[in-house]
Amino acid sequence: MNKNKKIAIVGLGYVGLPLAVAFSAHYPTLGYDINQKRIDELKSFKDSTLETTTEQLQQALQLSFSSDLNDISKANIYIITVPTPVDSNNLPELSPLEKASIAIGSILKKGDVVVYESTVYPGATEEYCAKILERESGLILNQDFTLGYSPERINPGDKVHTLQTIIKVVAASDKKTEALLEDLYSKIIDAGVFMAKSIQVAEAAKAVENTQRDMNIAFMNELSVMFNHMGIDTLDVIKTASTKWNFLPFTPGLVGGHCIGVDPYYLIHKSQESGYYPQLITTARRINESMSQYVVDRFLKKLALSRVHIVNAKVLILGLTFKENCPDLRNTRVVEIIDELSNCHANVDVFDPWADTIQAKEFFGLQLQDTLKKGYYDAILLTVSHKQFIEMGEKGIKNLLNDKGIVFDIKGMLPSESVDERL
Repeated sequence: MNKNKKIAIVGLGYVGLPLAVAFSAHYPTLGYDINQKRIDELKSFKDSTLETTTEQLQQALQLSFSSDLNDISKANIYIITVPTPVDSNNLPELSPLEKASIAIGSILKKGDVVVYESTVYPGATEEYCAKILERESGLILNQDFTLGYSPERINPGDKVHTLQTIIKVVAASDKKTEALLEDLYSKIIDAGVFMAKSIQVAEAAKAVENTQRDMNIAFMNELSVMFNHMGIDTLDVIKTASTKWNFLPFTPGLVGGHCIGVDPYYLIHKSQESGYYPQLITTARRINESMSQYVVDRFLKKLALSRVHIVNAKVLILGLTFKENCPDLRNTRVVEIIDELSNCHANVDVFDPWADTIQAKEFFGLQLQDTLKKGYYDAILLTVSHKQFIEMGEKGIKNLLNDKGIVFDIKGMLPSESVDERL
């Protein structure tokens, strides 16, 4: 197999597609996704996630796409990159992982290797996924097939920290597969490969990476609440503290997306299952989960002090995606703000040049604005720091307000003296 690798990437989202394009420069690569619309899009050399370009897809001559499981049955290395969200109770939602494992188990052959890149709790790959593969295939792990784990580190919308420039953590169920995967990933990762001591260590490391960020942001969010009571601008404090070499300049804000707002729950779940209730991680999650309501409360108070009645107030939300310069709407917390303001009978317009209008309607029932109305709004909430909004600047944004309109800047896009309130 070392000489005749044929790779199948299962799941062609933000993680899977860049991986498929990269591997296709070295090996025949098959991209598989159950979403036929996504397959048709990619066959037309278009990527709605904007993680790859039309030119990159056109140049990927060894890459093909299919939604038919039979088309990938000839592969000998399967890399699974499906999402791993949480359910309404913030418990791990493993159904995408389960379905992918069942599908690959049904076509698994002796000598094949299955690699998981999806974020999971420590132990899930071997204790959960491998059992499904064995059950569906009738094969035995480390006797008939082997297992690998290489946690994704994709940062959606980031064109600097890309797949090739981030060190790749790799682990496997035996030494031979370790060597194979180290060689495989080394072909596409310029930054190099780090071999973890075990699959569980690699799983835990991935969860910890994002949990640490979640906790750091939670600290800044708590500072924001605390300093607001003292009448101190939090961003001015962070800017000043950043003059010390070892200060970490995180900023307060909404925590959404498919990683930072999700991965800590996987760690919490496994820890509780093992008999320990993690207090600091859980508290950080609680703080970050509460921020959208906190923003709404401060916004309503500012409106009241400005003598603007929330009922029928014309409010503009600038930004819907979970982060800047990225079309990803997964787990965006901006929706919670919109819902709260709508429940208060405000007339809320949402404008986001990055968000897909069809997805916004399908996911949240929102009709995005095509254009901006000058001199119209009673209030503007700056929720996502897209480059287009930064380029508008203070003048461009304030031109959208009526004479008594206010600006609440959640992201610190404008100087403190240019806005009425900022987080």
